[in-house]
Amino acid sequence: MLQSVKIARRQSEIRQELATLAAKPEPTEDETLSMETLDAEYRTNETRYRAALVGEDEERRAAKDDFESREGSEWAELVAGFEVRQVALSIDEGRALDGRTAEVVEELRSQGGYRGLPVPWEALETRSTVSTGTPDPKTTAPIIDRLFAESVAARMGCRMVNVGSGEIEYPVTTSAVSASWAATEGGNIGDPVAYTTVDRPMKPDNTLGVRMAISRKTLKQSGAALEAAVRRDMNGAIGEAMDAAVFQGSGSNGQPTGVLNLTVTPAITSTDVSAIASYSIFRDAVRRMMDANAAMNPSAARLLIRPLTWSVLDDALISGTSDTEWDRFTRRFSAANVVISDNALPASEPEDATDKGAHTCLLTAVTGGVPPIFCATWGAIDLVRDAYTDAASGGLRLTALSTMDVTVSRPQQLEILTNVQDRA
Repeated sequence: MLQSVKIARRQSEIRQELATLAAKPEPTEDETLSMETLDAEYRTNETRYRAALVGEDEERRAAKDDFESREGSEWAELVAGFEVRQVALSIDEGRALDGRTAEVVEELRSQGGYRGLPVPWEALETRSTVSTGTPDPKTTAPIIDRLFAESVAARMGCRMVNVGSGEIEYPVTTSAVSASWAATEGGNIGDPVAYTTVDRPMKPDNTLGVRMAISRKTLKQSGAALEAAVRRDMNGAIGEAMDAAVFQGSGSNGQPTGVLNLTVTPAITSTDVSAIASYSIFRDAVRRMMDANAAMNPSAARLLIRPLTWSVLDDALISGTSDTEWDRFTRRFSAANVVISDNALPASEPEDATDKGAHTCLLTAVTGGVPPIFCATWGAIDLVRDAYTDAASGGLRLTALSTMDVTVSRPQQLEILTNVQDRA
């Protein structure tokens, strides 16, 4: 306990004792002496209290961050002990939840409505992986990162945002405020420019579902390894679907509108290069981002390509050297900023005798700490049991429901390259 708090409590006790003694019409000699002693102690404590506050001020400042983040730390500690296995067994057998798992579920239920048992997104951290087929409790592989840590969206600068309820929007500056010089002594500077913003809203209109079937044998044989199995399956299915939606979402049939389809509002630059994949077409795209102040240097840009694009670059030798276009590209730009994915980008157009195969690439940049893409999820994952489909075999069928949406911050931080060809 802080010294200042101890002194404040003692001062309160002294005031109570003095009030009792002062209420007596004819105090005794001992009571009068006690009042004098208490009064002297009270005055001394006032000086000590001020000194304690000064001495503790530095400690308060050092602990400020801890005080502000304590609630988040306590939640993270609870989620770290969350067991998906308990949720699966509770749904299958009606087993009561206990420990931190029960606390997390109770907290999530108090914040939103769920048909099944809520599972926090943080709980999808895959703590161990096992071989394919029925998990073997005796086989434990190395720990891998939490959900989305290696996803394409995260590597391209997308920020994952979790929303408790309602809608969320990010205001983005759209005005072109600029500085100007006074032409003459005593002259005025340029006219003012209104500071304007536009909102980038995200709404809980898109629901993503994952269905899992767990056989009775797996439930009885796997034991604690069921934890890893459920996490791994949900991790892979949700991660793959969300990566595809962030970039390719059609905006219809329940999907959010992905980045590659946001060419109207907000208007993301889409450049038809109509040329074979090469270092120069990506260099020119990065230069355009630098001209728009979306990237301060080439290393700030991130590039998303398909495996076919990498193959074309790596197969194109630079005349007079043993280097390829890919070698040249990775020397100029960091290879860590190049993301190769067959899932996030649309499939290439087929090549035939008269037409060149064409595909799409994407460039993004994180500018001033502002991510180019936002992906919002609402609440926790709602895990619901299908009690009838596998009832005859004693299996467990689960449906995991999550709500998400996608938007971009400043369109200047993205550029789409279309018609990137795989042959001249």
